[in-house]
Amino acid sequence: MDWVNRAGDLLYDGEGVQEQVRVGDGGVVVTSHRVLAFTPDREGPNYRAVERPNVEGVGLTTDGETDHLERGVKALVAGLALVAAGYTVDLDGLVSGVSLSDTAATGAAGLGRMLGTLQTLLGLLARLDDLLLLFGALALLFAVVVLGVYLWSRERVLVVEVAGDDDVHLPAPESGGDAVRDRLWAAIVPGDAPADAGRSPPADDPLA
Repeated sequence: MDWVNRAGDLLYDGEGVQEQVRVGDGGVVVTSHRVLAFTPDREGPNYRAVERPNVEGVGLTTDGETDHLERGVKALVAGLALVAAGYTVDLDGLVSGVSLSDTAATGAAGLGRMLGTLQTLLGLLARLDDLLLLFGALALLFAVVVLGVYLWSRERVLVVEVAGDDDVHLPAPESGGDAVRDRLWAAIVPGDAPADAGRSPPADDPLA
């Protein structure tokens, strides 16, 4: 259902439509009292109504799947730490001259088994730096993939800033985004729009 064109059905008595902008599959309708945002193509509710005094600005920014960014950065840090540890810690040199096999062969049966287990652990310890390099490389590969997915998910969005609540995000028009932004802000604050009416809010996306 095209609620942007049917916004009149949602109006209060005495409320009238003053501006209507189509954005993607939804859009924004500015009334005399509220800003009605229709976002059927995004996660969350399909519709939000914001009282005009609570609208602090309209801007353009770049948004992406921040969960992917967080996972990618964590994997990158972990991978670099593991690789650095693998190159700097020479565990093989520390245990290369230690041998418990002869002692295990001449000792009691129980002691021999225990010393054999310790020798096995020393062998694993000697290979730990190689394992650190291996797991570090895998973590870096994972980071590259996840960060690539994040970059692919980034998109230009139109943001309606809301005081005391989550902002409203809509896909920005492919062209004329600045004009749409300024048009909405001028409708929300007619005759009182500041010089930076179309300011873009600080992006949550660190790479924007």
